[in-house]
Amino acid sequence: MVKAILALEDGTILEGNGFGYPREVSGEVVFSTGMTGYTESLTDPSYFGQILIQTYPLIGNYGVPDYSITDEFEIPLHFESNRIQVKGYVIYSLTRKPSHWSNKKTLNEWLYEQEIPGIEGIDTRDLTKKIRAKGTMLGILKVAEEIDLREIEARLKEIEDPNERDLVKEVTIDKPVEYDSEKSPKVVLIDCGTKFGIIRNLLQRGMDVVRVPYDYPAEKILGLNPFGIVISNGPGNPKKCDKTVQIVRKILETDLPVMGICLGNQILALAAGADTYKLKFGHRGQNHPCVDLSTGKCYITSQNHGYAIDDESLKETEFDVWFKNVNDKTVEGIKHRKKPVFGTQFHPEASPGPYEMGFLFDHFIKEVKKYAKV
Repeated sequence: MVKAILALEDGTILEGNGFGYPREVSGEVVFSTGMTGYTESLTDPSYFGQILIQTYPLIGNYGVPDYSITDEFEIPLHFESNRIQVKGYVIYSLTRKPSHWSNKKTLNEWLYEQEIPGIEGIDTRDLTKKIRAKGTMLGILKVAEEIDLREIEARLKEIEDPNERDLVKEVTIDKPVEYDSEKSPKVVLIDCGTKFGIIRNLLQRGMDVVRVPYDYPAEKILGLNPFGIVISNGPGNPKKCDKTVQIVRKILETDLPVMGICLGNQILALAAGADTYKLKFGHRGQNHPCVDLSTGKCYITSQNHGYAIDDESLKETEFDVWFKNVNDKTVEGIKHRKKPVFGTQFHPEASPGPYEMGFLFDHFIKEVKKYAKV
């Protein structure tokens, strides 16, 4: 086994065994409490620029399936993009001999192919407690035969914060892509780092989808004659998505139904004049309880975000808070007072996680079909 270290900006040094690809990376160190779904999480573009800690101790036990396993629209079933998006992976115990009917390769082999370093053999739950207490930190992960700890320690204060970059620019598509459900009507998906699960949910409900880059001009979007707009999830600081915010601001001047998911929810709020802020350690996992303020019902949701909407700032807009997080009372969803426009901070498409919020896609499609008849 090769050596591996994870060094945090506060000076914490954790040594373990390396797996995946032997290299050094840096990024924002975050944790996820999910027990399953590591292939979906690793390929989720919202994790771009981050070193991911898995709190669940046994990872890789069902291996990695093949991309050829798809749904009826030929979208891969067990992945959320075409590649691993995380910068590095931190786990307690790696399963080297997985068992599952769909297994095609081990997690170790997959990470090596995609040149992603990993570290195992450290107490990920203790590390998670540290991040919960101190907040999200920057870090360096290195896998190599020999590691100079002093040299790594000397560079801990010089780590680039990925949230200072326009990360969405690095994960969006280059040009529009069309997905035909062989039905109608048409909706436009603004790709800020979209998950395959979002596309699948729209197609399954009979929508034709046109996926466009995050900076695709509003005039061109409206020129496609859509009956609805979806703003996808994505990585980083929403305030770095100024181009998308300006585009959505123009779209909000129309009567089109709009649905924002995760980063898309924050972009909706910024376009309306509200504010966002960075959470201490974010929400990442598949067991986050959220309450619908209009009904009092509580739902278990899948989440992956490090920023939130300032609920006080919404008072100066046309939006109300729709959902709130039961744990920390942060905003988990917003709804326009007059127009068919809403956003959720959680992921109604799940992938991974519970599917009980899928009715929000039904709600959006209902508004799309209503608009199509106008």
